[in-house]
Amino acid sequence: MNVAAYCRVSTDKSDQLNSLDMQKKFFTEYAEKTGCTLIRLYADEGISGTKTKNRTQFLRLMHDAETGLFDMVVVKDISRFARNTVDLLENVRKLKSLGIETLFLTANMTSMGSSEFVLTIFGALAQEESANTSKRIKFGKKVNAEHGRVPNIVFGYDKTAGDYFNMAINQREAEAVRQIYNWYVGEGYGGAKIASMLNDMGIKTKRGCAWSQNAVCRILTNKLYTGEIINGKQEVADFLTGQRAGKDQGEWFVTKRPDLALIDRQLFDKAQEIMHQRGQAFRVDKERQSNQFLFSTLIKCKECGWSFRRTVRTYKNTYVRWVCAGHNGKGAESCPNAVALDEEELITVLEQYFQDVLKAKKNVINYVVDEFNRVYKSRSDNVAYEQELRQKLSKLQKTRQKYIDLYTDNVISREEVNRRIGGTKQEVERLENDLKLVMLHITKGEQLEGIIKKTFDTIESITDLHCLTNAQLKQIIQKIEVDKDGNVDIYLRLLGDMGLNQSVLICDNRT
Repeated sequence: MNVAAYCRVSTDKSDQLNSLDMQKKFFTEYAEKTGCTLIRLYADEGISGTKTKNRTQFLRLMHDAETGLFDMVVVKDISRFARNTVDLLENVRKLKSLGIETLFLTANMTSMGSSEFVLTIFGALAQEESANTSKRIKFGKKVNAEHGRVPNIVFGYDKTAGDYFNMAINQREAEAVRQIYNWYVGEGYGGAKIASMLNDMGIKTKRGCAWSQNAVCRILTNKLYTGEIINGKQEVADFLTGQRAGKDQGEWFVTKRPDLALIDRQLFDKAQEIMHQRGQAFRVDKERQSNQFLFSTLIKCKECGWSFRRTVRTYKNTYVRWVCAGHNGKGAESCPNAVALDEEELITVLEQYFQDVLKAKKNVINYVVDEFNRVYKSRSDNVAYEQELRQKLSKLQKTRQKYIDLYTDNVISREEVNRRIGGTKQEVERLENDLKLVMLHITKGEQLEGIIKKTFDTIESITDLHCLTNAQLKQIIQKIEVDKDGNVDIYLRLLGDMGLNQSVLICDNRT
């Protein structure tokens, strides 16, 4: 008789793998004793018996059974065949329908000669054993979590094998982590750009792979880098399916480990704030985050709010232009702005604009200082005004968030959310600028003129705009707005951060 044997171990521990070798030897000897022909031995290593779909060798056995490769399947124990009663009965019945007998040696049972009721009982016992094993594992993980178990593999640290509660800082990787936060928070780079820069520098992930945007975002959202270990966020809800479920934050196990901190909490919180703002801006206001090119996300369409995107066309010569992503991607019905800004022309005009601003440097400084003093020094109680601004800003942000959540839950359409909060974005910006001014007056007072001069020094240091990065240009330019008639307005960050945005017509560039 042609027989096939199946064996499995549920973990990849070395002692279990040795057990697998013993099972292989057992079936070889069994075939010799019974005079059967062992056609093939199917063996799954380190795979749980509760889910058939994960066992590649078992699936291969069932496929080969349909081809008539063997007449009987030999299994040492029912728990090796399946720890899920439903899977056990389904697969035994399938083999039966193909005329293939299943023999469980330790129970001395055959699928054709024994009662299915008895087989079900044995299968249920095997399933219950898995359930108890799952409970023991959960309990062990809970105990470890309470004691502050640290991850096995995390970039920035080295783990000693077998030590559940300690790891050492990897100084080279730790420096890369700090650089990631500096790029993201300090210089405004996005996750994809940071991943590209890390790859260009030859830095690999902990597993020796290339960086991706998701890998960078995992670094930016891992509280471990602040010296805070969090365990017990999830647990296995169903041991048969392996499905995991999140737990309430109050049930998490949080352990403070200042010795493992690579960055301070303030920097981490700022990264979360930026990530949240960028996500909401893209969902509702269509603002992307990119630092790839000089003008990336700096040029805004005055008609639809989308950022301009860079296009390159080659016909005899290469032409680099910036066009509205809304008009370019969705057509004139979505946005009437068909203006195309030539990149070199825009650079030339910007350089001239900077020169003109520097010529008027003294007048600009005097104007800003006088305006600042007129508006804010006249207030008798700037602290009370600060509280008033914060209350208005909080109320407005909650209103925006409410409609964003409704849109996220598919309760209202994008058109509806834009109609409801379309004008609030500008009001939020105005309140934020007013708040900055009040705080500037409260905390810095007479230092205002020095702050403005420092900004002018930055502009004076520019020798060639082509040599600037997008992040550097964003330190000077708040935004560049373009309307459908080709009017282009520049907003200096010097004035924008103080609530004194001044629009300047610099060109009339029509397609």
